[in-house]
Amino acid sequence: MVQNVNLTHHFLIAMPGLADGPFAKALVYLAEHNEDGALGVVVNRPLDLDIKELMERIEIPLQHAERGDESIYFGGPVQTDRGFVLHRPHGDWQSSLKVTPEIALTSSKDILQALAERGEPQELLITLGYAGWGAGQLEEELAQNAWLTVAADPRIIFERPAEERLDAAIHLLGIDFANLSDVAGHA
Repeated sequence: MVQNVNLTHHFLIAMPGLADGPFAKALVYLAEHNEDGALGVVVNRPLDLDIKELMERIEIPLQHAERGDESIYFGGPVQTDRGFVLHRPHGDWQSSLKVTPEIALTSSKDILQALAERGEPQELLITLGYAGWGAGQLEEELAQNAWLTVAADPRIIFERPAEERLDAAIHLLGIDFANLSDVAGHA
């Protein structure tokens, strides 16, 4: 079992063994990982929902219409009715988890109001739901070869289209997804 590893600010790359369910071909950004568990958001699964529609649903007038066409993402199977905003820079929001000196995950409505009124933060990814693991659960999945891990590169999240993010993260490891196997070898 993998222990004493902090994977905060890492990508989890779903292995082919996770072909069914919410994590099939998923790229998860881990915002927090400690002895109590892990929390992240899927960053490569856009929903059939955009910012304009989301703002209409939560009754926030979108004054920056140029942001309206940006996609909302499936962040994971936990609390899918709740929004999470992965963004840089941090800003001063009511409920933010500072992941790195430049990236935060915010779950308070004030960031959506700032987006609607001022069009900021400029770099963000809004998800509905998140991916969560209890104490030791992610480590067990890693030991079962369910995920590959690699240090996150924020440019993959904020500068690449959703359909390129998984391959870009895999290439950080210097491998090709087609060569991955769902069978683990243990010595």
